[in-house]
This record gives sequence, C-alpha cells and structure tokens, in this order.
Amino acid sequence: MDISAIEGNELGTVAFVQDFLELNFSGPELTLYTWPTIFLSEGSYDFGEPGYRDALCSQIGVNVTTATLEPGIAMEIAFENDVTLRCSLRSEDYEGSEAGQFYSGNDGDSAVEF
Repeated sequence: MDISAIEGNELGTVAFVQDFLELNFSGPELTLYTWPTIFLSEGSYDFGEPGYRDALCSQIGVNVTTATLEPGIAMEIAFENDVTLRCSLRSEDYEGSEAGQFYSGNDGDSAVEF
C-alpha cells in the first residue's frame, strides 16, 4: 500500500480518540488502531508512557520526509527533524480486524484499510 501522499506535507492535526489515533497531513489522513512508537534522538516512547503525547504532538507543523507501509509488517513515517513514528502491522500485534485506514485526500478516493 502506498502512503507516500503524506511525504512533503506537515503533520497538521493529532487527535486522540478514545482507543485510536487520527493524524492529518494537510489533506491525507491516517487513522491508526495500533499505537505507533515514537523514536527521537533521546530515546523512544510507547503509548501510555510519560511524554508519549508530548513527543507525538511536538511533530505538529513538521514535514514528512518518507512514509512507507508494508502490509503485515510495519508502517513508518520519518519527519525532517529525524523523528520517526513506527507501528507494527503484524496481525498478532493488534486486536481488531485492521491496524488502520489511509485516506489520500483526493476527491473521489475512499479510505483504504490496512
């Protein structure tokens, strides 16, 4: 699956919605039902750890340099400030029927589950 539509866009919105995460990249959107790990130069943060929300929200306004999604393996988003979001897409690492959805932001496109 191609999520490269977010490359070159800045993260505009981070929404914590009960048990999932919504990320908007000035048009394209990712809904994640599996919480990503945030990798910074000083270490990493997993959901529920102190500093997780601050680390994620600090990426608002930062441009994405690369975005990849390998079904059944992982999704990774790298930002221009050397911060990376990564989440496993292995079925044993999430509870629902899918790990997330991607919407390209293009008129006529619909969200694609992964």
